[in-house]
Amino acid sequence: MPICNSCKGKTFIRDDITNNLACSTCGRLQEYDNLVDQYGGINGPTGTFVSVGTTGTGNVYSYKETKIYEARKLIDDVSLRLGFSPSESDDVKRMVATITEGEYGQGNWFNVFVGACSYVGMRRDNKSLPISEVASVIGSDAYELGRMIMRVVNFLDLKKPNFPEFDIVNLFERTLRNSHSFADVEGDKLHRMKKQGIFLIHCAMKWFLTTGRRPLPIVAAVLVLVAELNGISIRIEELAKEIHAVVHTSRLRYRELLQALVKVAQALPWGKDITVKNVVKNAPFVIQYMERKAMSKPSKKKDSEGSKGGGGLDLGDVVRDCLRKDIGDGTDMMSFEDDSETEMEKLKFAHQSRYFEAEDVGCALGVDNVDKLKLSHECLSMMYSKFLDEVGSVKSSGGLKEVRERKKRRGFELHACTEWWNGKSALSRRLLLKEILEKDVGLDVVPPSFVNGCVTVKKRREKINAAKLRIDKIMHPLNAHSGDSSDTCTSEDVHTTKKRKRARGIDWEDLIIETLLLHRVKEEEIEKGWYNVLLELHVFNSGIV
Repeated sequence: MPICNSCKGKTFIRDDITNNLACSTCGRLQEYDNLVDQYGGINGPTGTFVSVGTTGTGNVYSYKETKIYEARKLIDDVSLRLGFSPSESDDVKRMVATITEGEYGQGNWFNVFVGACSYVGMRRDNKSLPISEVASVIGSDAYELGRMIMRVVNFLDLKKPNFPEFDIVNLFERTLRNSHSFADVEGDKLHRMKKQGIFLIHCAMKWFLTTGRRPLPIVAAVLVLVAELNGISIRIEELAKEIHAVVHTSRLRYRELLQALVKVAQALPWGKDITVKNVVKNAPFVIQYMERKAMSKPSKKKDSEGSKGGGGLDLGDVVRDCLRKDIGDGTDMMSFEDDSETEMEKLKFAHQSRYFEAEDVGCALGVDNVDKLKLSHECLSMMYSKFLDEVGSVKSSGGLKEVRERKKRRGFELHACTEWWNGKSALSRRLLLKEILEKDVGLDVVPPSFVNGCVTVKKRREKINAAKLRIDKIMHPLNAHSGDSSDTCTSEDVHTTKKRKRARGIDWEDLIIETLLLHRVKEEEIEKGWYNVLLELHVFNSGIV
């Protein structure tokens, strides 16, 4: 017998409208009175308040339709936050539908799956999209997203050329175009920064600074350097956080880029004075040298033969005259101070720009094509050094004051700030990797990873030799020759005190090498550094106690 929930009465009447029971005393409707349970499986009858296949009151959408609606809504949201066009968003939807066979999905895994399809779709269209940016949008870990990307690529069986390699130049252009740090930069300057950045990116690829490394830190480093060259103040920490790059790695790539420019600058006459600290101030001259080096064609004749040309004229006198040209005309415009050292520095800085005025030399000789002059960089370097010696003699004789008093008659153009960039080099445009490696920018290096690997192998070889000596002295004490006591210490001596351990220079790696040598492991295998694998194969599974 039902009981009223309100007055505890036991007399009820049937309501004609809702077909529910109503208390005859208080008139309260009794909830869930006419509920009919389901039976007979999925195809059984439907109760009054429970309906199979609906998502609740207010709509008649099925569970699948609601799932698909929410999935497409998520794809639209991710595409909007990544800046996709409508066509690119539709490609992601088609890819998701193809892989899930129209079932889509929901939950955290589906967010990662949508991010992976977004990355693969852009990569397939040769449009660079960093994984870290996608991971920040979907709120996932970059490694988890990377595993999902590999599953999508394997499922779709994407191979070259349908799945091209990551284009770091495209990533640089996209970052420069979308970065808030360069939103207020004028169009002409932005285009110039774009060409300069592409040039430096290609140089970094030639110097193997991008080989086997994440692309975003090197892009951040190039953007900061290009911004400084164009008078834009920006911190690498702020830019790295904006483009989702690791700050420490970005600083490291920036320093590596500056070190490479310092190596290139050693070919200039004043290259010995250029360091990592002042290379940014000299970067216009260094980049101009690299640009001209890339545009120059290799000559079959020796560079020493380039001091003569243009109808038997002595180009040495012409270059000296070019460097000496207007030495006094620009003193008023440069506002020299009374300090003679400051005057010499400014004069030297001014003539560093004239070091690259090969076009002026060609005009002076009436030669249209400068390449016909056959004027090598070594010849210019020698002429510049002679010019510095002459300036030094002028300074010692007091003639600099007389030069400073001359009036300015012709315009003095200081190329260091505005006119140093030519932009005519092929490295300022998109090139294939093979074409980049064939260009000469004044520096040819091996990959840093190869150098580090050689250094590491050399250190391991030294540790192996030292371990063999220690083992030999313990096993054959009579044959041990006198030497440093640090070579005769045993493994037990290492565990005495930390101070003695540091003094003798034996660490955990030395102990592992000793153990592997005692188990007769080949030295070539030890040099590779796979200690865990070697210990598992030769020590723990060898049966030797």
